[in-house]
Amino acid sequence: MPKNSDICILETHSETEYFPYRSPAKFGGRVVNDVTLLNVSVRVRTRDGREAVGQGSMSMGNIWAWPSQTLSTDQTLQAMTAFGHKVTAHGKRPEEFGHPLELIYDFAKEYQRLADETTQEQNAEPMVRLAQLVAASPFEAAVFDAYGRVLGANSYNLLSAEYCNRDLSYYLGAEFAGEYLDRYVLAEPKDRMPLYHLVGALDPLDASDVEKPLNDGLPEHLAEWIPYNGLTHLKIKLNGDDIDWDVNRVVRIDRIAEEVQAGRNVTHWVYSADFNEKCGNVEYVLEFLRRIGEQAPRAVDRLQYIEQPTNRNLRAFPENKMHKAAQIKPVVIDEALIDFDSLLYSREMGYSGVALKACKGHAEALLMGAAAQKYGMFLCVQDLTCPGASFLHSATLSARIPGVSAIEGNGRQYCPGANRAWEPLYPGMFRITDGTLDTSVLAEQGLGFHWPQA
Repeated sequence: MPKNSDICILETHSETEYFPYRSPAKFGGRVVNDVTLLNVSVRVRTRDGREAVGQGSMSMGNIWAWPSQTLSTDQTLQAMTAFGHKVTAHGKRPEEFGHPLELIYDFAKEYQRLADETTQEQNAEPMVRLAQLVAASPFEAAVFDAYGRVLGANSYNLLSAEYCNRDLSYYLGAEFAGEYLDRYVLAEPKDRMPLYHLVGALDPLDASDVEKPLNDGLPEHLAEWIPYNGLTHLKIKLNGDDIDWDVNRVVRIDRIAEEVQAGRNVTHWVYSADFNEKCGNVEYVLEFLRRIGEQAPRAVDRLQYIEQPTNRNLRAFPENKMHKAAQIKPVVIDEALIDFDSLLYSREMGYSGVALKACKGHAEALLMGAAAQKYGMFLCVQDLTCPGASFLHSATLSARIPGVSAIEGNGRQYCPGANRAWEPLYPGMFRITDGTLDTSVLAEQGLGFHWPQA
């Protein structure tokens, strides 16, 4: 029977917002100096006539999502932004009713056609799937946000058979028959969660690395960031093609962390290592771990997981199996994760964990989070240097998915200007002193938070 809670999408709107970085961020051999946000709003109506507006936002992240060898970064950004606007415009479908998960899943089958239209209009190369997911994600977020608001509830609490018309077998196969996402999502957000701080490849580690102080009131280097935010979780960006640099970088970070944490009487902290798919093979990762173990054995003990060491195109490099590394530390799939098939194939390749991202779409994150739990995989949530609404959205995933232990939040480091309107609303999420975030506040209607008044 049709559900009165089913919605249709009556109106859509999208616009962009630009913010410069306070300092550059480097990953995967590329440097980022600014962020373009795509902000989307949608108006929805239930079958019984109730209406509400929802909002979503995401960094276009073109340098990460679409590292083209032929197009400039300006061209990929322009194409992704145009595609995001096109998705939003075509998402207006007043004749189609359903749960947001169903509406998005069905609509996503049209992304490739819309992407092809976009790139033909701009005379660009075909847009890769990851770029499509990123550019479409603010629209998806807005739909889920509107759904919660029109029903007067948090969207994470509207994922059961009472609201969904299809069980998970429709999306994930027969082994999920009779199951719904409420089984894989917490009824309430976790109260507090540690903050993962990014140590970028260009970031100064101590005062000796600071060539030109920013003098903007924020820390200038890692040794200042740790006590400033009370950090206990550090995500380390590595080169992946320079073993000496990577080893020396981790050893030095560990030494600085030990000195600073000793002064704070902190005895437990952790790292993650992100090679951004630059390693040539698993042997590089094994050699990296071996040499770290020789020079700084406690750093290996502190390493929680390793993120996407080799090329994101797993099927093009079937020899890049991760089984040996995964026996030592969890190895998580990130850039390569674009659908359920890629998750299944990553398991065959030896990956033992999954990195969820709000920027790949809310529906995708929920479904991949369910599959990862079903298969007993390590779980984490990564952001895309997300500020403002996009950061809070990413944080809601971290706070609602069982097994996720920390929240990555890099916007405060690189583009704090984009957070200023949000800090007074959610100080516990943006003003960090004890290394943790107050995720208990992310329990409002919709995606769990509200936007600043215009």
